[in-house]
Amino acid sequence: MYDSTLVDCTSTKDLKPLDEIIGQERAVTALNFGLNIQEKGFNIYASGMQGTGRKSAVKKYIDTLAQAKPPAHDWVYVNNFENPYEPNAIQLPPGMGKAFKADMATFIADAKRIIPRVFEGEDYVNRREAAVRSIEEEKAQLFARTDQFAQEKGFVVQPGPQGLLTVPVKGGETLSQEEFLALPEQEQQEYQKRREELLVEIRNTFRQLRDLEQKGREAVDSLNREVALSAIGREMASLRDKYSGVEEILPFFDAVEHDIIENLPQFMAEEAQPQAQAQTPPQFQNPLFRELAFRKYEVNVIVDNADHQGAPVIFEQNPTYQNLFGKIEKEVQFGMFTTDFTMIRPGSIHKANGGYLVMAVEDLFRAPFSYDGLKTALRTSEVTIEDPGERMGFMTAKGIKPEPIPLNTKVVLIGTPLANQILYTQDPEFQELFKVKAEFDTSMERNEENVSRYAAFICSLCREFSLHHLDPTAIARVVEYGSRLAADQQKLSTRFARIGDIIKEASYYASLEKSEYTTGAHIQRALDERVYRSNLIQEKIQEYITRGIFLIETEGANVGQVNGLSVISLGDIEFGRPSRVTASIGVGKPEIMDIEREAEMGGPLHTKGVLILAGYLNNRFAQDKPLSLSARLVFEQSYEGIDGDSASSTELYALLSALSGLPLKQTIAVTGSVNQNGEVQAIGGVNEKLEGFFEVCKARGLSGEQGAMIPASNVQNLMLKDEVVEAAKAGNFSIYPVRTIDEGIEILTGVRAGERQEDGTFEKGTVNYLVDKRLREMAGALKAFTSPGK
Repeated sequence: MYDSTLVDCTSTKDLKPLDEIIGQERAVTALNFGLNIQEKGFNIYASGMQGTGRKSAVKKYIDTLAQAKPPAHDWVYVNNFENPYEPNAIQLPPGMGKAFKADMATFIADAKRIIPRVFEGEDYVNRREAAVRSIEEEKAQLFARTDQFAQEKGFVVQPGPQGLLTVPVKGGETLSQEEFLALPEQEQQEYQKRREELLVEIRNTFRQLRDLEQKGREAVDSLNREVALSAIGREMASLRDKYSGVEEILPFFDAVEHDIIENLPQFMAEEAQPQAQAQTPPQFQNPLFRELAFRKYEVNVIVDNADHQGAPVIFEQNPTYQNLFGKIEKEVQFGMFTTDFTMIRPGSIHKANGGYLVMAVEDLFRAPFSYDGLKTALRTSEVTIEDPGERMGFMTAKGIKPEPIPLNTKVVLIGTPLANQILYTQDPEFQELFKVKAEFDTSMERNEENVSRYAAFICSLCREFSLHHLDPTAIARVVEYGSRLAADQQKLSTRFARIGDIIKEASYYASLEKSEYTTGAHIQRALDERVYRSNLIQEKIQEYITRGIFLIETEGANVGQVNGLSVISLGDIEFGRPSRVTASIGVGKPEIMDIEREAEMGGPLHTKGVLILAGYLNNRFAQDKPLSLSARLVFEQSYEGIDGDSASSTELYALLSALSGLPLKQTIAVTGSVNQNGEVQAIGGVNEKLEGFFEVCKARGLSGEQGAMIPASNVQNLMLKDEVVEAAKAGNFSIYPVRTIDEGIEILTGVRAGERQEDGTFEKGTVNYLVDKRLREMAGALKAFTSPGK
């Protein structure tokens, strides 16, 4: 138990909150390197188990780092007047995007107000009339010259239903058709000849008229352009001056100016058609169309960093393709889907451009196309907004294709070590794009410095969530719980999510009792309640053992039978379960059959452990004779799969007991793996296993002879419940650490194991002597049975 007197405070309220990442020096070093190196491909994979503080640590470190970085650029999309299907992207200094959008809106509003007023002004009317008057005078002169020419030829030119008519004149009077036909033939021919000359002149006149009309239109258009440019010139010059430092904007201003001049009718007021144009085109007469026509001058700000201090940091919780890379929205107009550059919407990667983008790799995998899209963006260093269906070639509908935006983002993926291994081994591109791994450990050293930092973490947690502060007994209990989670007396767990949950639950119980501080009793209650909420299955198993449904003996001794220990994991809880392990032997083909494996209930690690037993027997007893042992090993009343080699020593003890005929104490449960040299090796879940057998013994009554045998190398992992520790101190429950099979068999049988003597035999009466003797008898029996004539 951690001594609460070592806690140097009256409560965590007196401590300074933690402002650093604790227990993750390796990960912090990797983060520092990966986030600061600028070369391509040095993105980061933060690897660690759930609850190790990966996300909070990454967020805290990146937030601090980002504050020291300059703000990222703004990005806007504007209309491409040459090709509206390919909008242009423009990079602006931080905060200028909104200003540019507002300035353009103001400019267009001014243009819509100023242009109609200018064209309705007296100055424009006079200048236009002057330009038109000169053209009309020239046209009048042409008509006069044509009339003169017609008179000279004996005709007058009159308008008719199908154009101009040339009517012959004689004696000052026009001739009707009948009168003309009554003329002599020669005179008619003369008239006809002069008419042909007149028609040539008329055609020349019409050509000249068309030229004059074209000249007039050009003069009016030139005047309109001059007037319009003069009208918007000051505002446009002001925009050019303001944004002169952004080279990409200047061509856009030129295009806007040119488009306004070419589309002056859309700027004219409805109630007063301009003198410059006889009639506004029909498409501009509908109010909806009039508004849509002005969209092309808008500015679509997709990234705005006006309010950001430092580089952007984006944590994307739902990295679907559209959330990550943006989308192009559509709207229905007159029964049709339409879109334009104003409907381009950004994704997280746009917002993180120039900064940092953080995602959970599991979330990324659940979103179709997102991982491939991310790799493409990082590989090409640019972001393209497109529909995922178009990206995969499923859709061919015509739409806009925005200009790609250059990408300069540091990406951090947060995931498990297994996901990292899969990506690294199965995806060659992953190695090139995520070259830095920041690995988060699940434990740290238990020393005074880290205990103090643990207490500072508790202080930060209490302040952040307005919890009851912890007194020294509670801090000590949390430290003990941290070592329990780490399953090591010399370590503290860095699974701060689990630690935090217990502190929050304990604070709730402190509130129920109206306690000023959370105490050690509250922490213990939180731990007990958490177990109680999840241990229904464990209690059922304990009940079945107590009632004799599951056969587990805790008294006496039996040959070839021993209590083994295993761990059952239900996700939110792990607990130990004792199981009876038995061995049966006979003469026959040398084989140790694992019944679990034969029934396809044993995993590969368990099978490996059983095969090691044969290696041990060969090494110890088959140096001067062949093994003729046919053995069967089984976990009795096991109805689920079994894996792991932590029961291999247990099975070996049962086998040695069956061979020697010596009974094994049923008061002692056993766990531990074994190698071929008979050394007992460390296993996992030692605390849960011991506590599981302790619960059975407690239910049946502690006799003082009960206990558990564990590998000696697991003693440092013991972080047992208080009641187990108290029972051990009182001599009611014992723990036997062993290093070898010989040590263990002596404890279980009460008989010396026996060493091999110089003549190759074992000391008489020892366990190994009896085993060796039995194996020799079995080899002889098999030889006699298989000899010829038998």
